[in-house]
Amino acid sequence: MKFVLASFLFIITSTSVLAQKISYTFSAPNATHHEAEITVTAEKLPLAPAIFRMSRSSPGRYATHEFGKNVYNVKAFDAAGKPLTIERKEGDVYSVAGHKGVVKVSYTLFANYADGTYADVDATGYHLNIPATFMWVKGMEKAPISISFAVPNKDWKIATQLKQEGTTTFSAPDLQYFMDSPVKIGELHIREWKVTTPGAKTLTVRLALQAEATDSMVDTFTNNLKKIVAQASEVFGEYPSFDYGTYTFLASINPYVKGDGMEHRNSTMITIPTVFNASNDLLGVFSHEFFHCWNVERIRPKSLQPFNFEKSNMSEALWLAEGFTQYYGNLLQVRSKVITEQEFWDGLGRLINAKTNVPGGANYSPIHNSQHAVFVDASVSIDKNNYANMFSSYYTYGGAVALALDLELRNKFAKSLDTYMQQLWKQFGKQEVPYTLPGLQQALASITTTSFAANFFRQYVYGHKPYDYTTPLRAAKLNVEKVNSQTPWIGNNAMRPVEKGLMLAGNTVRNTPLYIAGVDVDDILVEVDGQKLKELKDLDVIKKHKINETLPLTYMHRGDTVKTTIQLLENNWLKVVDASSTQPASDKSITFREAWIGDKTKGR
Repeated sequence: MKFVLASFLFIITSTSVLAQKISYTFSAPNATHHEAEITVTAEKLPLAPAIFRMSRSSPGRYATHEFGKNVYNVKAFDAAGKPLTIERKEGDVYSVAGHKGVVKVSYTLFANYADGTYADVDATGYHLNIPATFMWVKGMEKAPISISFAVPNKDWKIATQLKQEGTTTFSAPDLQYFMDSPVKIGELHIREWKVTTPGAKTLTVRLALQAEATDSMVDTFTNNLKKIVAQASEVFGEYPSFDYGTYTFLASINPYVKGDGMEHRNSTMITIPTVFNASNDLLGVFSHEFFHCWNVERIRPKSLQPFNFEKSNMSEALWLAEGFTQYYGNLLQVRSKVITEQEFWDGLGRLINAKTNVPGGANYSPIHNSQHAVFVDASVSIDKNNYANMFSSYYTYGGAVALALDLELRNKFAKSLDTYMQQLWKQFGKQEVPYTLPGLQQALASITTTSFAANFFRQYVYGHKPYDYTTPLRAAKLNVEKVNSQTPWIGNNAMRPVEKGLMLAGNTVRNTPLYIAGVDVDDILVEVDGQKLKELKDLDVIKKHKINETLPLTYMHRGDTVKTTIQLLENNWLKVVDASSTQPASDKSITFREAWIGDKTKGR
């Protein structure tokens, strides 16, 4: 009897949850002034106070964002349209009591920032990141969602990964999917093509582009984008099974957006603030974001599953989720021949410096830097920080770890990072089982050895041991050299002329001459080696000297004049140099390069 009663209660509860429904309407009668009018209706609510709220985080972003600041004119109504009392509990949280199971909340949204995180409403079109746009209802996260858009122009198109139910109506199975589904509405250039996966399943890849462009320009750009898409699939051996069979590049390339790229499960929101010219220079962010449909959207860390929309989302694994994607973003481009080999080598130099010469990479682990994303990922603060000395971007630092692992696998195991990504796809991504760091290590052990995987993770993931890129890169006839060898240097701080000298615009970096001399951010360099410093070119005086020489230095700190000395050092910044022009490439090095950066589609 106890079991029967429990089962009955479960059925009643499940039926109630299944009957719940959320519906939205979106219109923008005042789009000229960037305002939208939005309603959200919740049905089958429990009779307790209903909690409506704006998000404070967004998929693909890891820090906190205050989306609630641009919501106002908030009102509540019952099913018959009768006003209900709505109480603002927090800046972005509203409570409605005394309802009878149905509540409609209406509000005005101001939106004037088109990028991957925020929203933009304009007479020329709508650019909607869902968490920045729509309130949601606490306790109804599993309820199905429908949304209807009012489109004022017959020439406008709607592009999104949401399931299309009608001309202007769409649906999502639940809140997680809805929040991960950006929307573009406006005059869009649409291009689409078919791709196949093993089993002959056909999928559609689509470009929805907002740009001033001719059809031929869009066609040229699309053809190069197709190459990158194909190269990405070759890494894993197949495409993901996109929901509803479609992946969409939502892209705005025009001077009125902000620079960004944001991955989503079956789409990406890309904004590049420039005039569209079909250039291959624009493809980098497309390459990076498309790789994310495997790495992070399906090969996903457990720390981001499920995503919490009420606070920042910390993960220990962004060095892989973002960093390995950064590495492949460039690798896919060189394999597609949309960037040159030299451009790829230059990118490797930036990765190596992020590990070797940035203090955050040299002195802290990739895990530490990943976890710090909750503060650096476009998070807003007004106080100073010391990131120059304790943080290295998990994009480039993680890319440096990816490069190191790729070189290790190629030189020691006749395998590659492609092999490892295929293993992660097979073990985690295809089954959509979130991973942990021990799981990543075990996957590496399965394609190498237990001892190699343990040592690599201990040294370069949990730790920050220096990695010598020089020797393994020689297999590809590449040298690692200093950028400014034998050039005296005081540090790479940005400076600007002020009345009394040159003011440092950022923190001095640990172990640089300026740092050792005691100079820091906002200090003013007045004189070095007897040379008054009024313009940046006045610092050329140090070029007359040699490395390790000590020069007199005068600077001002908070109004006080300080006289000291500064020792010139050599800049340790590194670059990757193609040595094949001076050292003829061997058959072995040619084979190594081809296996690494050569076309993997073989003309397919």
